[in-house]
Amino acid sequence: MPSGYQLAANGVLILHVGYVAFVVLGLLLILVGGLFRWRWVRNRWFRAVHLLAITIVVLESWLNITCPLTTLENWLRVKAGAETYEGDFIAIWLHSILFFDLPPWVFVYGYTAFGAAVLAGLILVPPKLRAQRTSDF
Repeated sequence: MPSGYQLAANGVLILHVGYVAFVVLGLLLILVGGLFRWRWVRNRWFRAVHLLAITIVVLESWLNITCPLTTLENWLRVKAGAETYEGDFIAIWLHSILFFDLPPWVFVYGYTAFGAAVLAGLILVPPKLRAQRTSDF
């Protein structure tokens, strides 16, 4: 039976995958929503949080900062006495989705390009900055 630390580490990994999914799928939904005129993709709060999420990733990569979620997950796994990603179904599969064995510069440029795509999305599908008032006339 997994320890509390092991369960917490798996929870952090699931949160991490959710964060990545929000950033990646968020951009896809913004672009598709722009084409199909979905109003919710122009929500300023959604767009601000989405932009902040990718900005954090880009800054971490340029400043060579390890993601705090990765650091926390690894710390929890060490506390659990577990070897990283061995023998745990959730950890093995989610880790294989999230992490790739490539040189660091590939990630820096990839994250930067994705951040630029999010900025382009702000131009192509601009958020609604104010509530539009309807006229009674």
